Amino acid sequence: MEPQSESQVEADTKSNAFKTLISFYSNYLWNRLTTFFPFSPSNFLGKMSILYRQTSRKRQPTLPLPLPSYSSDSSVVITEASRAFEVLEDIVEHMFLNLHNIQKNLQFWQSRAEGSNSQTVYFMIFERGPQAFLNGTAQLLKDCLSERSAIEQLCQYASAHIFERIVVLTTLRCSLATFLAQVYMEVEKRGEELVKEPEKSLPSLLVTVNGFFSQLEASIGHIHAMRQIKSSVDGTYAFPLLFEKLPEVNQEESQWTDCEIRDSTNLIYQNLHKLDEYLSHVVAKHQKPSKITLHWIRYTCGAIGLSVCSIWLLKHSSLMGSPDLENWFHEAKYSTRSFFNDHVEQPLLSIRDELFETFRKRHKGMMDIEEVQLTSNSLHRMLLAFSEQTKGQKFPENASDQEMLEIVMARYEKELINPIQNLLSGELARGLLIQVQKLKLDIETAMLELEQILRANEINFAILAALPAFFLSFVVLMLIRAWFKQNQGSRAEGRGRVARRQRRLIIVEVEKRIMQYQIYVDQGLEKDAQSMLGLVLYSLDCLFHAVEGHATATGEWQCLKQDIINLAKPSLQTEYKLRITSRMVRMYDCLLPSPTRQ
Repeated sequence: MEPQSESQVEADTKSNAFKTLISFYSNYLWNRLTTFFPFSPSNFLGKMSILYRQTSRKRQPTLPLPLPSYSSDSSVVITEASRAFEVLEDIVEHMFLNLHNIQKNLQFWQSRAEGSNSQTVYFMIFERGPQAFLNGTAQLLKDCLSERSAIEQLCQYASAHIFERIVVLTTLRCSLATFLAQVYMEVEKRGEELVKEPEKSLPSLLVTVNGFFSQLEASIGHIHAMRQIKSSVDGTYAFPLLFEKLPEVNQEESQWTDCEIRDSTNLIYQNLHKLDEYLSHVVAKHQKPSKITLHWIRYTCGAIGLSVCSIWLLKHSSLMGSPDLENWFHEAKYSTRSFFNDHVEQPLLSIRDELFETFRKRHKGMMDIEEVQLTSNSLHRMLLAFSEQTKGQKFPENASDQEMLEIVMARYEKELINPIQNLLSGELARGLLIQVQKLKLDIETAMLELEQILRANEINFAILAALPAFFLSFVVLMLIRAWFKQNQGSRAEGRGRVARRQRRLIIVEVEKRIMQYQIYVDQGLEKDAQSMLGLVLYSLDCLFHAVEGHATATGEWQCLKQDIINLAKPSLQTEYKLRITSRMVRMYDCLLPSPTRQ
């Protein structure tokens, strides 16, 4: 290379000096602007985190913190705008959400682990998707050809598959529960200080929480050491969990500057964000199969059946030149209309007419009362004339038909002694005609009574005709009700019998975990006790959400909420907590057993 001339060197020197001067003044102006206008990235992140917290808290409130202001005899008022409470509530909310996600998947794998070998094999082959079905079938055939126990090999693989997920999820749950318990214990320890001087206690609280994050990082880091060479989960531990650490600050100072507090608070939110990302990645690898994956065979058969049905309908449609589909449609339409007319419309109209026109004159029946009266009067005159002629005396007009009929029958019996002679010259023919008239009167009277009975039961016949439609409607309503209860009433937040049972099971779970926590404390197992306390808090948070709606409707929410908060206090003795749970299941309506089981 040729050596540079003195003029070129001087020009380069001036250029570098000019660039340095511009960089210096630009940095100086930027720092001054950030001092006057709070537009720094850290402040922006803080505002975004506060905005996210506000929106999420409106969506789902969490179990309250164990602060003195929540007690009924406290006169101290907590300002929700305090940064200390914002940080604490955000941390607790994130922990509860992550614990709920982990617990949901852990319960699924635990239920699969409790199943029989046949159920486990069925799950491994038929409930993990088409790819697992092909791989499992190929492995079964391969083991059968190699004269190995195919079912035994598959059972061992299934046990390892399920056990690995249970171990990882259980470890994550214990780590998060320990972190949650540490936060609650620290809040209860600093309760008075946080309530009276939240801003002054915030620096030391941030340092303590930062230490909890370091412990959580070390606890979750053990999952990496648990990974086996032949793990059934690929890429689960692609990146470790590394939290941001607070910078070295002077712990002896009474307060930090606003900039230091803001940066430390934003650091907490960054750690929460990293924790959410890490857990979402790990839990996604160990989560339960989706509903579509679990029932992919049903959906596949349904899709195949729907395709075959569609092809069959296409062949009989007008697109292929076949009038079958249109004819079937018209027949179905006619049958539906006929059914509706015969079993719904006409019976309802008949019932309406019967209800509103019972005492109105309707169409002429088979027999009228006037016709029967005419026949009765004619028979009375015939009996009266026959009796007067036979007895030779005058009978009154109101003489009884029964007495005169006895006279006719007595004379008829005498005439039957010589029937041929008396038929021509006697009273035998006249007696027969009188009996025919009496038979006619009896028939007309019976027909009149029968018509009255039929008219009185027209509404019953109309109801019987409408019974098929009523029965069909009842079946449809029952199916809809069963589907609605299965999809809505089965959750613990519902109001049905299943929801009550689930709420009572949550209380049982709380009692069991409280007693297990006391056992760990008595044995001196501090870490296990903290983990169990975190699980107690998680169960109480589930109970908090499950009973809020029902208890608010019945006016019990304030008292029940205070009992739940008391159960969440780490320092409250176990004996008092068990007394509270015993009172809760006996006194509150939302926790009572179903009325049919009382």
